[in-house]
Amino acid sequence: MKNYSLLLVTTIIMFGCDYNSAKISETATNSEVAIKTFAAPEFTLAEANKLIELPLHCVNTPYPYKPGETLESKADLVEPVLVHPIFYGCFDWHSAVHGYWSMVTLLQQFPAMNRADEVRTILKEKITAENVAIEVAFFEKPINKSFERTYGWAWLLKLSETLHNWDDPMANELEQNLKPLADIMVLRYKEFLPKLNYPIRVGEHANTAFGLTMAYDYAKTMGDTELKLLIENRARNFYSKDENCPIGWEPGGYDFLSPCLEEIDIMRRVLSAEEFQNWLNTFFPELAENTYHLKVGEVSDRTDGKLVHLDGLNFSRAWVFYGLAKQFPKYKHLENLANEHLAYSYPNLVGDSYEGGHWLGSFAIYALNSLHDK
Repeated sequence: MKNYSLLLVTTIIMFGCDYNSAKISETATNSEVAIKTFAAPEFTLAEANKLIELPLHCVNTPYPYKPGETLESKADLVEPVLVHPIFYGCFDWHSAVHGYWSMVTLLQQFPAMNRADEVRTILKEKITAENVAIEVAFFEKPINKSFERTYGWAWLLKLSETLHNWDDPMANELEQNLKPLADIMVLRYKEFLPKLNYPIRVGEHANTAFGLTMAYDYAKTMGDTELKLLIENRARNFYSKDENCPIGWEPGGYDFLSPCLEEIDIMRRVLSAEEFQNWLNTFFPELAENTYHLKVGEVSDRTDGKLVHLDGLNFSRAWVFYGLAKQFPKYKHLENLANEHLAYSYPNLVGDSYEGGHWLGSFAIYALNSLHDK
């Protein structure tokens, strides 16, 4: 791209996570690719104060809203807040769920945030036993059995897991309030996965590997051996024989997940270290090369709700690369590639149009935690 160098420097100057101090250097590789060095992003209180604005702006915003359910009768023609008294904001159900996850995560890690008291008030007012019971009643209707399968299910379990891992009286109460809904998601996974003969390999919500990854983390944390073993078996059946993932076909125009990389993320969890590295050498051998490079997903219009998905792709790629680099020294070089992906998309996050702002903050937080979590 002719103007790539200028765009790159501008992006680094803009990047709030201390990218303004980044030193860019080129490393000789081949005639087509020059590897540039990007500073690792910091995750500070200042950044948390910016990021918390995104979920706070949308969790109580009822419209615009995109319902995803099937209407059973005219009786279902009611306002979303009556059906989903917790997760009615942020444009759709699943985005509302991970908006709450963002609030919980930021409050847990940065209790001194400027708007911490406001966040606590929202969490206590919304995640009540009474509101959860209404959400549960919706999911218990047979016609809604596949609602939010499996993306929304996964984020609900991630929210529940995060509350469980937070040693705080309010978090303990919220976890218990949310438990009946989390139990339904677990049951849905246990019913659905044995019937799924083939994995769904797409770059959007239905991606099987993404849903399995979050559900697997939940199962490990909560000690649900049945769910854990089920996911391990299904992941092995789905992916163990895969070879030479066609990364050159990615990204699709609307992708916010990488089919290749999400598969790596679940297999990194369910395989032993030795099994995984042998599998990865067959599935994605070029990742081990110190000169490996993957171009960021480029967004042409951030006011388009589908095209802005590519910012999400950059964040989700980054969290996979960080996870690999932290677990296996062989892949340490992928941290820089993750930094590059964040450097492209993060500066556009705060102040973004609602099309991206209602959900992208969660992806950025997840990516930053993938680097900074111990």
